[in-house]
Amino acid sequence: MRLDQCPMAIALREKRPARGMEAIIERPDGTRVPVLFHPTPLYDGAGALVGAVTMLVDVSERKFAERQQALMVRELHHRVRNTLATVQAIMRTTARASATIEEFEEAFAGRIDSLSKTHDLVTENFEQAVSLTTLLSNELDAYDDGACQRVRLVGPPVELPSALAVPIGMAIHELTTNAGKYGALSIIAGRVDVTWSVSIEADAHRLRFEWIEREGPPVRPPTRKGFGSRLLEHVLARQIGAEVTVDYDPAGLRARIVVPLPH
Repeated sequence: MRLDQCPMAIALREKRPARGMEAIIERPDGTRVPVLFHPTPLYDGAGALVGAVTMLVDVSERKFAERQQALMVRELHHRVRNTLATVQAIMRTTARASATIEEFEEAFAGRIDSLSKTHDLVTENFEQAVSLTTLLSNELDAYDDGACQRVRLVGPPVELPSALAVPIGMAIHELTTNAGKYGALSIIAGRVDVTWSVSIEADAHRLRFEWIEREGPPVRPPTRKGFGSRLLEHVLARQIGAEVTVDYDPAGLRARIVVPLPH
């Protein structure tokens, strides 16, 4: 710091308190601390300037809070851009797969609603994560009969960070929607079993997720690929490195998803 910028020198030169000057000082142990200077001139009984005294205020916590706020703003901008890109992709793919405006409106509204629910769950959690069970319950509870006869969920507690929760939540929505329209959940006797586990391997932890439909109408492979098929077969692999296998077994659709988890 140049002498003409020193808070003490300013206070002496201008004969008034100098407030708000920030600087970095070094403690005897070598640590560097951001401080706020509050220098004030001193006068004798005759009113002559005889010196100055400076109070130093440690502003480390404030600086840390400012850095955290800037980090949160950058993260918010990043998430908003990603969300808008996701919405655009959903809109384009839904439009290509829809035969009528009504079909487009219904499918698009359902997908955006699912995306919104997942974002709500993530942002409500302090750690910005959501449990896999919660994602499944949000979509499947409407079909459950309360006796675990139509919907069965079996697996350990798994917390998914937002980067995984959003695409996996969309995949669960597509599987549920398909089951409710054409698959096991479209008739009262049908049921869905969802099981998952986490394996600890040399290179990563992996979530192994399996969706099995039973007692529903006979399954036929789709004649054209809609948003759900593209999401399962391509988007999950590209976005989160998932391995997806979909088996259109006549006895019931089966989907297996393997996702690398952060340590």
